[in-house]
Amino acid sequence: MKQDFTLSSFKDFEDIPGFDIYQRAGAHKGYLDYLRDNEFMNYRLLATSGCGPEIELAETGYIKKGSYISFVCNDYLGFTQHIRVKEAVIDGIEKYGCGAGASPLIGGYFDYHKQLEDKLSAFFKREKGSSIVYTTGYTSNSATLLSLLKKEDIAIVDMAVHASVYEGISGTTTKRFLHNNLDALERILIQAKDKFRTKMVIIDGVYSQDGDMARLKEIQELTHHYGGILLVDDAHGIGVIGASGRGAMEYFDVMDKVDIITGTFSKTFGNVGGYVIADPRLISYLQFQSRQYAFSAAATPAIAGVSKAIDLIDEEPHWQKQLQENIIYYKKGLLELGLDIGTTESAIIPVKIGDVKKNSEAGKLLLENGVYTNPIMYPAVSLKDSRIRMSLMATHTREHLDKALNVFEYVSKKLDIACR
Repeated sequence: MKQDFTLSSFKDFEDIPGFDIYQRAGAHKGYLDYLRDNEFMNYRLLATSGCGPEIELAETGYIKKGSYISFVCNDYLGFTQHIRVKEAVIDGIEKYGCGAGASPLIGGYFDYHKQLEDKLSAFFKREKGSSIVYTTGYTSNSATLLSLLKKEDIAIVDMAVHASVYEGISGTTTKRFLHNNLDALERILIQAKDKFRTKMVIIDGVYSQDGDMARLKEIQELTHHYGGILLVDDAHGIGVIGASGRGAMEYFDVMDKVDIITGTFSKTFGNVGGYVIADPRLISYLQFQSRQYAFSAAATPAIAGVSKAIDLIDEEPHWQKQLQENIIYYKKGLLELGLDIGTTESAIIPVKIGDVKKNSEAGKLLLENGVYTNPIMYPAVSLKDSRIRMSLMATHTREHLDKALNVFEYVSKKLDIACR
């Protein structure tokens, strides 16, 4: 008898009691087959064009070959396609080749790495020596936290932080507090005050699923009042939030009060990799003690594009302005349709549906009508909080946004997902 996968999620296959790795993989394949058979498989779709407001998808199974309006790229300012960024990448490769050839500690540290480190330090208004570059944004969190926090320390985390943070704190004492709940955070800080060597509060500047911001100023004040250290991952805020695009920390005027800043190059900076900004003593420590940095090949010369993207945030502020105009316009349109977009304050815009089956159906209908989005379900969000997640770009046109709104109107009527 076929298993009913209607209410299943990828979480169900992480560890099945009594199943060896092949049995577990077989059960997982059954779930993937269910998604494909019902045309709910909005994962690993094969693109044949670059990241942008429109994307070409190959014909695979029920997916039709053609151009789709894309809300799946976190390239907020469109810098993956900016001519000056691409020229910097090409120049870097022509000068240095395609790879670093070694880890940073044993021959793989080049002047293009140093240039990027210095630009990052200056961008965040820190002294030279305040930054380290990782080859992924994920490891900028996981590797840093694994290196810094041990059993005698404690990580106090907002429950909505990224999976990379949870991996990074697997070797230390951990306490989670309800999302943006200051009372819960303060209780944990009081309890931990004299019990641990290092008390690190870890939050996002902008949260990746709801698109809302941390209550950053109040969290910073609470953390330091009780002797804690504050780490902010502002991967989704840089280039989007703040008067000059320096993220939630600029917006809340705490740029100089955050102890550790982490982020990624894969969003606003249009590349791949990650970074950490901190006291030079911590950076020097990470250079030698963070295993994923010390024992992994250094970033390729293509990251020369990141250095140019950093310049462009200040040199071409119209991209951030255009993005903000798109956000305002699109949010207004979705709200006028009666759709629930939650508390988003950023370029991440969810349409909350709740029902898992309806959410999958919505993703399918959107794709059938030329709109490529991310249907998000448990465990990325709670079981009753399924949603369609979208990332807006500065390079989306009004035509793109209007077409998407028209499709959402059709989907809303067909599935009855409006909240009024």
